[in-house]
Amino acid sequence: MPKGKGPKGTKVTLKIAKKAIRTTPDGRRRLTLSNMGITIFPKCLLKLTSVDELDLSRNQIQKLPDNIGNFSSLRWLDLHSNKLESVPESIGNLVGLTHLNLSNNRLVSAGLPSTLGFLTSLKSLNLGMNQLDTLPPAMAALNSLQELGLFDNLFINLPEFVKVLRSLTKLNMKRNPLSYAQGDGERTQKVKSEPEEDVYLVHESSLCRTCLKRCKEQGERLTGGGGGGGDMFEDKKIRTFPGLMVPNSVATVNQDVWRLRKAEQKPIK
Repeated sequence: MPKGKGPKGTKVTLKIAKKAIRTTPDGRRRLTLSNMGITIFPKCLLKLTSVDELDLSRNQIQKLPDNIGNFSSLRWLDLHSNKLESVPESIGNLVGLTHLNLSNNRLVSAGLPSTLGFLTSLKSLNLGMNQLDTLPPAMAALNSLQELGLFDNLFINLPEFVKVLRSLTKLNMKRNPLSYAQGDGERTQKVKSEPEEDVYLVHESSLCRTCLKRCKEQGERLTGGGGGGGDMFEDKKIRTFPGLMVPNSVATVNQDVWRLRKAEQKPIK
């Protein structure tokens, strides 16, 4: 191998990419290039302006192109289990994006641009399994965000703006070195890990009267409320949902081991 050059990895051409496009049951055009040993983001993909969903998960991509924001048709972007350390500012141009998965990378807080706050259509954001300890305050503008994954990071404190995200229904902060102020604020104490549980969200209309009453009583005990509804951030008590997952985000082992698990699918010709 010539000096100064790393492995090239799998090269994806425009022809290969076009053949890999499939139409989802709801009519969206989805391009799946997962687990193909790709090391460099295929810039030819930016020419596929009709693609709605892009899956480049479980590859070895270290950097996204600065003009990733030109992929304006995207509604769903999955980049989990790569080697990304930062995200370009132009990602803020993907204003139609509803789902973004950046879990299981090497992201640091300095690598997250404030332009993430422009993604106001975002409903699901997964930043788990990275090296983050803070988030851009501009993300307070993500009023449509319903699911936020921050598990397996370096957070000592919950980002303040999370408390004002009124659409947020699922928050996963598991396995962070969280601490909280106690008493006069001079002492901090590690948050005790809670037993794991599976949480399923259903509408009240789907429950019988007995089950509805039982769920409300249990919810009051978990949130420390004595009565009344309240919201999930009342009195600064945050309920976390350990089962939070977004499409293709099931990496539960370290990145190198995960990448070795080859998908059982025929190679694209």
